[in-house]
Amino acid sequence: MKRVTLFCGHYGSGKSNIAVNYAEKLAGSGLKTALADIDIVNPYFRSADSKEELEKAGVQVVALPFANSNVDLPALPQEVYGLVQRRDIHAVLDVGGDDRGALALGRFAPYILEENDYEMLFVVNFYRPLTGDPESAFEVLKEIETAAGMQFTGIVNNSNLGEETTKEIIEQTVPLTEKLSMLSGLPCVMTTIEDRHSGKVNVENPFPIRLQKKYYN
Repeated sequence: MKRVTLFCGHYGSGKSNIAVNYAEKLAGSGLKTALADIDIVNPYFRSADSKEELEKAGVQVVALPFANSNVDLPALPQEVYGLVQRRDIHAVLDVGGDDRGALALGRFAPYILEENDYEMLFVVNFYRPLTGDPESAFEVLKEIETAAGMQFTGIVNNSNLGEETTKEIIEQTVPLTEKLSMLSGLPCVMTTIEDRHSGKVNVENPFPIRLQKKYYN
């Protein structure tokens, strides 16, 4: 477990929902935890939408004041830099989709790289249109790395069809994840599974998550 964990991925990959669940898990284990929502482009679900719930769980939330606005690249709150620079807190960063969103991350990448105590995880949903196969997903992965000025350290398989997801739908993406791992040289560090499927899906490194309603609005 690293001090800083960054979740990045294509639009609608589900990274925000994972970031919320992961931050709650860290706080629940007794760690001082903060979640920074620096997603400047995601039109689906933002982790900041769960601010009240997260704060009740003991998670500090920092969000961009101009997210989802017409500001091309909003100024990042000083609190975000503080989370990256402080060594006494576990920071979870929800980074915007694709290369444009990763530009925001590039602003404080030097601080993260200097400490070198981070995981940068590529979240992929093979049921999304532009990441439907390993080759397409790999292209998105490399675009994000270039924009962010940082390299990924692992892959999160978050393949799902929302509330219609079955254990078979998850399991059949395992070969796709393995191919993406081969192309990128990165390990699959977790496969997300809804609580209702926990213990039923045959995958390595399962990570049970609780769905956020707004994720499907």
